[in-house]
Amino acid sequence: MVKKIALLLPVLALAACGQEPAPEPAPTQTPTAPATPSLPAPDQELFTELLAEACPELAPVNTAVCKRAGFGSSDVICEYGLGEDEYLRNKAKLTPGEGEWVLADPENVCAR
Repeated sequence: MVKKIALLLPVLALAACGQEPAPEPAPTQTPTAPATPSLPAPDQELFTELLAEACPELAPVNTAVCKRAGFGSSDVICEYGLGEDEYLRNKAKLTPGEGEWVLADPENVCAR
């Protein structure tokens, strides 16, 4: 008799919980921002061209890596090496101009 009660106890516990489905959440309209065209991410080739235009007296860029200045920032920081230098010793900031990337402070970058 005790064994039968022990076997029925879990069945009764499950039946007491109920199997009623949870109500579905009401659909909400999420506002969508209009898509704004953005500039393509700058690469080594683009950065080399920009630096050569702004600072023709500098040695050519050997290697460059560009990344966003921070979360939500529109600026890009590029670290680069000049001439035979393989190390990323120099930094320059690019900002979006009118449909293109521009050096943020060309005078300071060219003075290095």
